Amino acid sequence: MALSPVFDLAGRVALVTGASSGLGRASASFLAKAGAKVVGLARRAEALDAWREEAGGETAALAADLGTIEDFGALADQASSAFGPPEILVNAAGLNPRQHADQVTPEDWARTIQLNLTVPFFLAQALVPAMREQGRGRIINFASLQSRRAFTNGIAYGASKGGVEQMTRAMAEAWSQYGILANALAPGFFPTELTGPVFADKDVSAAHARATCIGRNGEMGDIEGPLVFLASDASAYVTGQVLFVDGGYTAK
Repeated sequence: MALSPVFDLAGRVALVTGASSGLGRASASFLAKAGAKVVGLARRAEALDAWREEAGGETAALAADLGTIEDFGALADQASSAFGPPEILVNAAGLNPRQHADQVTPEDWARTIQLNLTVPFFLAQALVPAMREQGRGRIINFASLQSRRAFTNGIAYGASKGGVEQMTRAMAEAWSQYGILANALAPGFFPTELTGPVFADKDVSAAHARATCIGRNGEMGDIEGPLVFLASDASAYVTGQVLFVDGGYTAK
């Protein structure tokens, strides 16, 4: 049976931050697979080139350090140079310093909030005018289990991801009237660079798997359906929502 056309992203232009690794890289590849023209943004140019070879489809790479960006308008222009203005924005870049509350410095805090919360807002803000002109846009932020739950050594990360959840609702309130829908994905434990310490400890990894309703941790393919749903016309009446892709972790 053919896939419903409401999931088809052919002709759509997407910008994915954090596209060099982890869920950002998987997201960029899944959007390309669904037919979108995808610009992958990350710090590491070589890793982006490797992603493009793996992903196939129509892709472009934009190497930039989001932690130091000040001119988001210029960044939006750069992201638009390959295929035109993006109408899908996936904010997947993130930082988790994994520090106890007693050890967090103002610099650590500021760096985490900057990349996880400040950048997604101002990048979206810079892309919204072109989305508004097209009468269509999709903003997909990456929230977290820590948007709602506290984990050990996660105070700065958790604060930023709690902010992402509320920011997503506020984006929806501000921009949905123009056809620009804002939602967030909140993954459970997936094997990425950020969760490397978790998966390096088999006992800890197994404990997180047992904490889900399904009984396992996430696999990259688990994010594909929810991501394409939120990026496509299938979610035309969905905005301001956080979809937990966590195997039921937050249900227990």
